[in-house]
This record gives sequence, structure tokens and C-alpha cells, in this order.
Amino acid sequence: MTNDVSFLLVRLEAVARHRGPQVLTGLAIFGAFWIAGRATASLIQGAAARTSEDKRDVVLLLGRTARVAIVIVGAIMALSNMGINVNALITGLGLSGFALGFALRDALSNVLAGVLIIMYRPFKRNDIINITAIEGRVISIDLRYTILEADQKTYLIPNTTVFNNTITVVRRGAA
Repeated sequence: MTNDVSFLLVRLEAVARHRGPQVLTGLAIFGAFWIAGRATASLIQGAAARTSEDKRDVVLLLGRTARVAIVIVGAIMALSNMGINVNALITGLGLSGFALGFALRDALSNVLAGVLIIMYRPFKRNDIINITAIEGRVISIDLRYTILEADQKTYLIPNTTVFNNTITVVRRGAA
């Protein structure tokens, strides 16, 4: 039993001596990318504070996306530097991304349509608009829905519906 433990300790020491520098370098790479991701997100949040309220959500979404992308790239580079074969991981991430994109295509199309509506601003908050026979005052435009209020009712219209149909601006609201 003692021979097994001592053999295991000797083997572990040999692996640590051989792979130790690679592991430390990989951890340093991941740490650098983690810090870069946080710095990028902070810079983008600062920019979002200076943008108009209509575009702030889009800028914040871009900041979160950039941070996650930077950290994922850093993790893959760190694992590769540690001597781990990341080809299967990258393939799995690609297939998972494809499956998620396919499963969430309606939600993602609403988010993309929301981003385009916020960027192009065909109408603004407090405008009276007509979309697919629903006429009302625009309460809010977010990444998933455009919210109208009419006749003491609130309508949540998916942004793909807004984006793919004719919009009639009946009256511009107060600026």
C-alpha cells in the first residue's frame, strides 16, 4: 500500500514538474483575458451612460456579448496552452451554438429586430402608431417587444411583427 502511494506521489511530482509551467502560463493567459473582458465591458458601460436612453440597451447588450466572447476565447487559448486538445471543444461549441440558434431563432429574430428598431428609430416613445390594426401610444421599445397602450389595454407586439409589417405613425408624441 505504501509503495502505491509513494509511486503515485512520484508520478504526480513528475507530471507537475513537466506540466507546471504550461499550467501556470495557461492560468496567466486566462487571467489576462478575464481582465480584458471586464475592462471592455466597463468601457462599453461608460459609453452606454453617455448614449441616448433609446440606444443604451443595445450598447449594454454589445458590452455583455463582448465580455463573454473575450472570456471564451481566453479559456480556449489557455486550455490549448496547457496541452489540452481543444478541437473537440471547439467543435462541440460550434454544434451547440448551431442547435441553440436554431431552437431560439424566434427569440433571436425578435432581439435583432429590436436592435434595428432602436437603431433606425422609425417611431419613438409617446408616438401614436398603427401596426397590424392595433393603434396605440408607444410606451416602450425593448429588445423583445414594442409595447403599445390603447383603450386602457397594453399590447406587447413582438419586434419581428413590428419590423416585418407596415407601421403608420399617426401622430408624433412630445419630444
